[in-house]
Amino acid sequence: MSGVPQAQAAPAAPMLVRTRRGLAAARAGLPGPVVLVPTMGALHDGHRSPLRVAREQAGPDGSVVVSIFVNPLQFGPAEDFDRYPRPIEEDMAVCAQEGVTAVFHPSTAQMYRAQPMITVNPGPVGRLLEGASRPGFFDGVLTVVLKLFHLVAPDAAVFGAKDAQQLALIRKMVIDFDLGVQIIEAPLHRDPDGLAASSRNAYLSAAERASAVALSRALDAALAAAPGGAQQAVAAGRAVFDLAAAASPPVQLDYLVLADPESFAEVAADHTGPAVLLVAAKVGGTRLIDNMRVEVGAPDPRRDPGGRPPGEQQPGGQS
Repeated sequence: MSGVPQAQAAPAAPMLVRTRRGLAAARAGLPGPVVLVPTMGALHDGHRSPLRVAREQAGPDGSVVVSIFVNPLQFGPAEDFDRYPRPIEEDMAVCAQEGVTAVFHPSTAQMYRAQPMITVNPGPVGRLLEGASRPGFFDGVLTVVLKLFHLVAPDAAVFGAKDAQQLALIRKMVIDFDLGVQIIEAPLHRDPDGLAASSRNAYLSAAERASAVALSRALDAALAAAPGGAQQAVAAGRAVFDLAAAASPPVQLDYLVLADPESFAEVAADHTGPAVLLVAAKVGGTRLIDNMRVEVGAPDPRRDPGGRPPGEQQPGGQS
């Protein structure tokens, strides 16, 4: 054999489909199981988590379909629909690297042949937190996800854990409407500075990004304080935002709520057990969200049984 290294073949480009008719034709030939990853594009490292989960779920013989569609129904009048990034060539390259079989990239006219008169009502959970701050947001999300489920007919669909409230609502919609699609959660990806990966991070200047890490720091502070109870956890998180409000540029907190993982209602002061801490804040013109699951009244899982932070030397022992 020659000692000259062999060039590796470039990953196969996924099929690009832009129309309903093209999707129907492509879907008819896809080997199962078919796993869908709905996205709005501008794919980043955070999207690689659901893409890899989908590829694993589909197996070597199954198919992964990625939808790339910036959905106008989930943007308010003053939000960033027009400037939302749409780098389709870069997105196709990411999909190729992650073994995606087909990409459905419809126009608005293909997805909505007329302005919808009927949309999905997200119910009371959809009126809390993000639903309260962005009226109509979850109506738009659930409507487009329902349409994608009908058009793609997947066996399973993968959603990232960063949008915890959205994920819970999609699970509930699948149950309530008997959709028969398995919903799979992909782990939340954080960049090295702790900021949750998001397409909107591209809007941040270097100074704004330095301020934005307050979101993950607040969650870490709340997690560390959670053994002392719900009030202590929320107070620790708010203390981080009090400092961040005075930063340059400042961080404007929308909400920081310790909520029940099912109802997303704020937990009582005496709550113990599982909860999810959800946060939304604005840095400059960019709105960011994050969340973390916590066990209220339980020891910080990052500490050893003696209550010491990780890496701290134990008395008489090795670090």
